[in-house]
Amino acid sequence: MPTPLLQVSNLTATYMEDGQHLTALEDVNLHVDLHEFVCLIGPSGSGKSTLLDIISGLFAEVAGSVEIDGREIPPAERAGSTSYMRQRDLLMPWRTALENAALALEVHGHTKTDARARAQERFAEFGLAGFEDRYPAQLSGGMRQRVAFLRTVLAERDLLLLDEPFGALDALNRSNLQQWLVQMWEREQQSVVMVTHDVDEAVFLADRVIVLSARPGTVIHEERINLPRPRTRAMLTSNTFLAHRAVLLDALGLLDGDVA
Repeated sequence: MPTPLLQVSNLTATYMEDGQHLTALEDVNLHVDLHEFVCLIGPSGSGKSTLLDIISGLFAEVAGSVEIDGREIPPAERAGSTSYMRQRDLLMPWRTALENAALALEVHGHTKTDARARAQERFAEFGLAGFEDRYPAQLSGGMRQRVAFLRTVLAERDLLLLDEPFGALDALNRSNLQQWLVQMWEREQQSVVMVTHDVDEAVFLADRVIVLSARPGTVIHEERINLPRPRTRAMLTSNTFLAHRAVLLDALGLLDGDVA
């Protein structure tokens, strides 16, 4: 079998709250293959975002290991090994859309001129042509998310970590950006781990959905999604989609698609 791009083994993580040690994740085991799109779902507080923080090196586990491309990497050395898009777009208000997108390349040693030229080349592809000189306050929520995603992709890492990238958007914008994201991924073919609270979103986007339990989070179910690619919105009413949705809702113990 090919070596997974990401292998998380026997991972446990704790944190302090009100003077007490609380366990966020316990004995988590999962993997992500090359070019695979994996979604993480689970109740609020199940450690989904903490898991992304650990993989990216922002939070240290107390037990277990994280391997990227077959090599175990200590927490202090993981920074920069992945591209990470947090829940908020985190655009710098004093930088234009182009300057924000180019920031990932500047951080990795490119000159400002080169970074902005390379970002400019992809603005049309990301639906941002004509908005290069706009500041974040002048952009819609959906446009800001596209800038943030372009910045993430320009970091040129094989593994993308996405933490509820559409959670703050209205339903129409969210639907449009889900379709846009799946089309972008089908072209880019990077490996993705995405946290979402939306079961429908997980089934629509992912090759595989991993369900975490309530805190302390551990893997309680994995669902391989048998929908063909390219994905289309018409699949949302297919029997296959509805069957996967029902299995995941049962794993979560829910009657609707909202995991929040």
